[in-house]
Amino acid sequence: MIMTVTFVSPVIIDALGQPCPMPLLLLKRALKKADQQSKFLLKSSDPHSEIDVTRYCQLHQLHCRSLEISAKEYHYYIELM
Repeated sequence: MIMTVTFVSPVIIDALGQPCPMPLLLLKRALKKADQQSKFLLKSSDPHSEIDVTRYCQLHQLHCRSLEISAKEYHYYIELM
């Protein structure tokens, strides 16, 4: 029996250069268009986006992992649970 693993690449949301609350608004817009299996990669340059994005994910029961790429770039991996 052959098992197949399907890799779903994330929807990339590029909010680099956008001040708050734009990263969160772009995430909300992408979530509205998503199906239940979607994964997202939100890229932001606003350091305050971490508070907004992680709090939003907690409130809406989304799995969120944040990663600081550099002092001016933050990535958030978000999955629907």
